[in-house]
Amino acid sequence: MTVIVRFAPSPTGYLHIGNLRPALFNWLYARRFDGRFLLRLDDTDRQRSRRDYAEAIAEDLAWIGIAPHAAFAQSDRLALYDAAAERLKAAGHLYPAYETAEELELKRKRRMARGLPPVYGREALRLTAQDHARLAAEGRRPHWRFRLPNFAADPFSPERTQIHWDDVVRGRQTVDLASLSDPVLVREDGTYLYTLPSVIDDGETGVTHVLRGDDHVTNTGVQIALFQALGHGVPAFGHFNLLTTIDGEGLSKRTGALSLRSLREAGYEPMAVASLAILSGLPGSIEAMPDLDALEKRVAFDHVSASSSKFDPAELDRLNAALVHEAPLDAVAPRLAAMGVPPESAAAFWDAVKANCVKVSDAAEWAGIVFSDGFRAPEPAPQDAAVLRAALDLLPQGPFDGATWKAWTNAVKAATGAKGRALFMPLRLALTGLDHGPELAALLPLVGRERTAKRLLAQGG
Repeated sequence: MTVIVRFAPSPTGYLHIGNLRPALFNWLYARRFDGRFLLRLDDTDRQRSRRDYAEAIAEDLAWIGIAPHAAFAQSDRLALYDAAAERLKAAGHLYPAYETAEELELKRKRRMARGLPPVYGREALRLTAQDHARLAAEGRRPHWRFRLPNFAADPFSPERTQIHWDDVVRGRQTVDLASLSDPVLVREDGTYLYTLPSVIDDGETGVTHVLRGDDHVTNTGVQIALFQALGHGVPAFGHFNLLTTIDGEGLSKRTGALSLRSLREAGYEPMAVASLAILSGLPGSIEAMPDLDALEKRVAFDHVSASSSKFDPAELDRLNAALVHEAPLDAVAPRLAAMGVPPESAAAFWDAVKANCVKVSDAAEWAGIVFSDGFRAPEPAPQDAAVLRAALDLLPQGPFDGATWKAWTNAVKAATGAKGRALFMPLRLALTGLDHGPELAALLPLVGRERTAKRLLAQGG
């Protein structure tokens, strides 16, 4: 059997790091079993779904490294849902109901007052043909409920009906259909709620494993019953914990919080985002995985915490820095070139500055410092004048190499008696304008003799 999984976002906003979690769980699961990953756009919400969001979803997944084996949109499959709904109606699995939200709320309160569970009592099943005609004449249109198979002969006497499944993540799970209301699958205007199109698509596309957030656990019993009513094989299910921020707040596409697009634009590496999205809530420390292969090997699907997984967005900086510090030149060369780093100097420059970068984009500051002919440092302190004059007088002839810094500073030390901070800080400030940064032994050959001399002259050296 070929493992087939799917990721089914709604194109109603930009994907955020919480959305990435189910996408990655499915992608990594498919990779582990040499399976297939389907991208399904749940775009039946006509008012909120947008084409630009659909395009952004594909772009964001590609940025992470997820390449769907196939992709489709539910809006192109409405005829399939219509036909399935008619089959369910003809078989008596779907029935019309007319209650308003206010009427349903009143019924729930009455049942609770009588000590009964607040589930729908199937009153619509008692309507006669005359009742339907009268309601239609009044202009009322029905919504359609799925009659759960939780009774023997009398639908008004539901019996304990347990649905079991072995959850890929949570182990053995059970839902009692008698504790649930018959779900509405079709709205009054004929549009579909999530459940029916989702089950039809999973069945028609041969999805073998439905891996999703644990907010869908209680839906699973209903969906298994619907798979069976439609004559489809029932897939395996897996429910992992959802990501929340450190203060317990959930994530929403509507707010744009921590969207993959904003994180990409902020300069984060895709594997830093992917590592945080997946490893939060898993055993062991959260470390930056270098690629998706390493991340897949790290994931144990049956060891995900059952509680919600809180994560600290500030962790992204730590993870990103770890990746940047290990990044080879070929992974960053195009970005360095865009900063104005000469190709012939790129390798030495990256080796010199990467340990001081949290993001690759941080190297732009150092590119401006190292290679700019218009660089100007702040005015030197009066007590540094002797060191700067000696530094200019004793500046070695080029070309500079890795040994130049030590030989030069030893000569200045001998001439002035300055040592330690009194020797090195004036030179660092004169050459970089900053009191911190990469080793000057590595930067000096990149600055070169001509620029070094100009900077010392500008300091009054």
